Amino acid sequence: MSRIGDLIPDAAARLGLADELRRARAVATFDAIVAERAPAAHGACRALRIEGSVLVVEADAPIVAQELTLHARQLAEAFRAAPAGAPITEIRVTPRGRPASSRG
Repeated sequence: MSRIGDLIPDAAARLGLADELRRARAVATFDAIVAERAPAAHGACRALRIEGSVLVVEADAPIVAQELTLHARQLAEAFRAAPAGAPITEIRVTPRGRPASSRG
């Protein structure tokens, strides 16, 4: 008998959802890392996407963005080391409602 967790990746691949499953796992992994390493920001941010080697994260408020920025190096290291993480080199934090490409 197989465990359902072992069957999900194959089923997702057959349905064309492998990328979405990988993204969901990465988002959950980032959330767990923030809860452990930057608890003041937990629940007020979310990983949006990975652009090359950059993890783009949305923060609900400027103070949350600042907290994530202060812990960015530690968060990136933990995310790289996590089984469902990715080989990122940077975390880019954008305030909620502001496009990630806008910087200023």
